[in-house]
Amino acid sequence: MASAMWNARLRRAGIGYVLGVKGNHWFGSWVTNPLIAGEARDIAANLPEQAWCRLSAGSGTKGERLYDWAYLPLADLDAEEFDCPIAGPWTRGLLIRRNIADGDAAYFTTWPPKGTDIQELVNVEGTRWRIEECCETAKNEFGLDHNETRSWHGWHRHVSLVMLAYAVMASVRYQANSLKSKKTLHRKRQSL
Repeated sequence: MASAMWNARLRRAGIGYVLGVKGNHWFGSWVTNPLIAGEARDIAANLPEQAWCRLSAGSGTKGERLYDWAYLPLADLDAEEFDCPIAGPWTRGLLIRRNIADGDAAYFTTWPPKGTDIQELVNVEGTRWRIEECCETAKNEFGLDHNETRSWHGWHRHVSLVMLAYAVMASVRYQANSLKSKKTLHRKRQSL
């Protein structure tokens, strides 16, 4: 129920999304041929092998994060039906990620502008890993989880301060790395 509420809010705001759902989440199409209806795990189990393609969800600590992916656009809807500020057709769909090693699957409900390709959806889903990595760093390096607050205000202040410190350090790291890259490039040019 909460998922449907967030979906509607994001649609009204004109924000596309790739949101994880459980395997028993029900999907249904009303314009595809053939019609698609059922739980995400059942739909995935009945897909032919040619429906899958191997794509990277981005770089990880051990290299490219490769998975098999399938995307099923279920319905094209006009944004005006949702009071969306961005006009034009959007597509409601089902994105499925299958682990190459063990076949475990993850399921995502999607809402991109019509014509968005599967690689773009995979890139969006892949950012989740980076966000989780950032939260883990904020916990380990900046004490995000080291609070003993007894009020919402105290918790909010603690989290805001930690995230601000993390953002400043990320900015400093980015600037330092770009300066180092420029110096290295300058030295290479001088040696030529």
